[in-house]
Amino acid sequence: MSERVSLMQGNEASVEGALDAGVRFYAGYPITPSSEVAEDFAAKLPPLGGKFIQMEDEIASMAAIVGASLAGKKAVTATSGPGFSLKQEIIGFANMIEAPCVVINVQRAGPSTGLPTSPAQGDMMQARWGTHGDHPALAVAPSSVADTYLLTFQAVNWAERFRMPVMVMLDETIGHLREKVILPSREEMIIVNRKHPQGSPQSFQPYDIEDEDLIPPLPPYGSGYRFHTTGLYHDETGFPANRPEITKRLLDRLHDKIDRYKETLYLYDSFGLRQANQLIISYGGAARSAKAAWRIAREKGLLVGLLILKTIWPFPEEIVAQAGHDKNNIVVAEMNRGQLIGEVERIMDKRIPIRGAQRADGVLITPEQILAQLEGVN
Repeated sequence: MSERVSLMQGNEASVEGALDAGVRFYAGYPITPSSEVAEDFAAKLPPLGGKFIQMEDEIASMAAIVGASLAGKKAVTATSGPGFSLKQEIIGFANMIEAPCVVINVQRAGPSTGLPTSPAQGDMMQARWGTHGDHPALAVAPSSVADTYLLTFQAVNWAERFRMPVMVMLDETIGHLREKVILPSREEMIIVNRKHPQGSPQSFQPYDIEDEDLIPPLPPYGSGYRFHTTGLYHDETGFPANRPEITKRLLDRLHDKIDRYKETLYLYDSFGLRQANQLIISYGGAARSAKAAWRIAREKGLLVGLLILKTIWPFPEEIVAQAGHDKNNIVVAEMNRGQLIGEVERIMDKRIPIRGAQRADGVLITPEQILAQLEGVN
């Protein structure tokens, strides 16, 4: 049970994490800067008995992984920018029918085709609100190659556990970064598989809750358990039911199955929070510059703490509030014109200044840009 040492690209690490979590189906459409994800899956899935399909477009890719999921396979797709937008209708469908699947989004500058090979973090709110209607969301943002492996592995586990789509929000910086990584042995990794029904096929109700976790079992198509899926609000039988009380019950359950466990979903790193009077909050590729800025600030004698968010949705409100409640200044560093800064402002005391260190021109934000929002604050 030895560790695995490798020089690995972020996009490659996402593939390794998915495969180690048991993914055996990939459908996608090539798009920069995520193309290496598809290329790596194409090479590595067939020897494992898995299937790789290049689809005709992004919508079909998303639909294919939903279908594979219902057939019993752990399924992944990858995309960027415009492709993520095109997938949203089927992401909403997957939320409604509770189909476990993972979407890897290697973000690039937008809107539209934007800058295909340049870094950005402009899709963070889209990961939460991209598809219409009230729905829960699970999304993570790696800030290193090792993070990418671990968070993709976790995303597959969460998709299976909670029966829903999970987003892995890389950005071009992390997707194309190569680093030495030390991965845990495969024997140490805990793999989560979806629940299967305990009763007979004759008594099976596809959305009947068998225990207190609020998550119905999911048998694969072809296993003798027959069930109907629809994007319409439905009752325990899986068939449409246009009644307010059923709509409310289903919508509440979709949210409650995440809300009751959200504190266990909050993944983050923190540095120097005690005895700090300023705080940097960052995530993804921008967090690398944020960490450099934090080090420089500490060397200058500034009392600065750093919070790197790995779980983005559900937004870790309690973690952010606890880290920032006694600070004189909070700086949110991100590669967009301000997306998660709005979440920080929403939950923090209005008396605490919250500044944005933002860059959205296709270039990685620098430590100096972040430092500029820290210096001069007592």
